[in-house]
Amino acid sequence: MDASAPFRGVNLFDPSFREDPHPGFARLRARYPVDMMPFGMWRLARYADCVRLLREVPTGVRRADGSTRAEGVLPPDIGPGRFMLQQDPPTHTRLRKLVSKAFTPRAVERLRAQVQVLTDRLVDRALDKGEMDVIADLALPVPSTVICEMMGVPAADRERFTDWTARATHLLGAPMVPPERLAAGIEASRALNAYFAELIAERRRAPREDMLSDLVRATDAGDRLSPEELLTQAAGLLIAGFETTIGLIGNGVLQLVRHPAELAKLRANPAGIGAAVEECLRFDGPILLTVRVLREATQFGDTLIPRDAEVMALLSSANRDPAKFADPERFDVERTPNEHLAFGGGVHFCLGAHLARMEAQVAIGTLVRRAAKLELGSERLVWGPSLFRVLARLPLRVAAA
Repeated sequence: MDASAPFRGVNLFDPSFREDPHPGFARLRARYPVDMMPFGMWRLARYADCVRLLREVPTGVRRADGSTRAEGVLPPDIGPGRFMLQQDPPTHTRLRKLVSKAFTPRAVERLRAQVQVLTDRLVDRALDKGEMDVIADLALPVPSTVICEMMGVPAADRERFTDWTARATHLLGAPMVPPERLAAGIEASRALNAYFAELIAERRRAPREDMLSDLVRATDAGDRLSPEELLTQAAGLLIAGFETTIGLIGNGVLQLVRHPAELAKLRANPAGIGAAVEECLRFDGPILLTVRVLREATQFGDTLIPRDAEVMALLSSANRDPAKFADPERFDVERTPNEHLAFGGGVHFCLGAHLARMEAQVAIGTLVRRAAKLELGSERLVWGPSLFRVLARLPLRVAAA
């Protein structure tokens, strides 16, 4: 039997699904909109059901007894369980509040000029060469440089931790991840912890004006942050700070190059970059899904899902639901309204949404504005080791406007 058969053709770890998940999602929406997977987790494929799960019905990210499925799979010293994404209020509220001021719209806008200078320098290099790998030459260095500076992590160490962060993402899906990827994720997580333990010790000796020093001060203040929470928040913020934005920028450039009429529209109206980035998020966002635990039995369609059940909102499926979006399979940089779910919803709505949007607007907008030629160097896509939908490479031929 085909390994994907028990998953009705939508198995996150099947290579053909990774290449193009959207036909499978369309099949789920039409035939199995509320579906239980072989390992007991439910999934929702339609927009209306995903919105109800994320914003309307009582949910959390942990079971009633405080446990998560991942904790039964991972070693006790490993995993994202102490990160804010895997916590319910009031712990989630306490942890998120410690860093949220750095991600407000006002704080993010103060970074825009700095991101523009960095992006111009990167695009200059690409135009001088006449070619670029969008991932290595733009999508990775922009968000990773920014989050490193915000946190106080040396950007020179990027080559050390880039692979660790990508592989560690698999711990978020530990119960369904193939054993070899889980083992690589555990190894990467331990390497990240060791790396941050050194940086934290350094900040204790010599605090700076950065997010890592703020977290150290919160730990030393007593009950605000335990040493274990400190280590997990530091590693988690680094991963969240650039891994998915690589996917947003890379996938966004890919779709623009594949849709020359839409690329021409954006060139003719550079001020439309905000709407264009929202469409990149809807059409081919890097995060396919998010999981919640029901606090009470809840009806979805014809199915009553029991209390304490884990339910997956298939965000990328919801974002192409024809019941919500007109002509959803069409990439339209002028689409409005565009109420996509790429950043999730509810109390766990993505903390870095403003930052990711700004970085993508600057990176994609600058490349489109300054390069008259953007042509794929290869039609074959190579995906990275991340759990998320992030390209490993995207070669382009480029020429100045």
